Amino acid sequence: MEGCTGRLLVATPGLRDRSFRRTVVLVLEHTAEGALGVVLDRPLDLDATAVLPQWQAHLSSPGRLFQGGPVARDTALALADVTGVDAPPGVRPLAERLGVVDLDAPPALVVDAVRGLRVFIGYAGWTAGQLDDEIDVGGWFVVDHEPGDVFSADPRGLWRRVLRRQPGDLALLSTAPDDASLN
Repeated sequence: MEGCTGRLLVATPGLRDRSFRRTVVLVLEHTAEGALGVVLDRPLDLDATAVLPQWQAHLSSPGRLFQGGPVARDTALALADVTGVDAPPGVRPLAERLGVVDLDAPPALVVDAVRGLRVFIGYAGWTAGQLDDEIDVGGWFVVDHEPGDVFSADPRGLWRRVLRRQPGDLALLSTAPDDASLN
């Protein structure tokens, strides 16, 4: 498939893996060698002061670190909502208005040229063909992102909001109960 870079993976109601149940993942890279992304809707009860104090004052609301996924939970990735046409130094463009921040760069190089900043601890990763297989068996819906998705002030409601704006039957899934057995 390899067409998922810069797009969202929305977990289907049938996806039961605890790491990804009812999540929205932004795919940062999808190639024949594998895929990498970050979970957008899992804020942690932790600010960046302990691990990246120089970035804390610049984080978008809710001003917390996010659990980016189950892989490499000792690493951090940051995304920025870029204000201009060109990404500032220290930001690698990913999609329109969206870039990956070099957290080793001085914040002063980045923060004046971005509208939003979010830091993720860990990431979601797939080996060659694994994500394609998960999509093929119905584990994920692949949809386009909108500018506000990555920096939503209400990240926990993102799964329902992204599904609700989709055409047809996908929008209906936004009303699916967390546990269908309780119906």
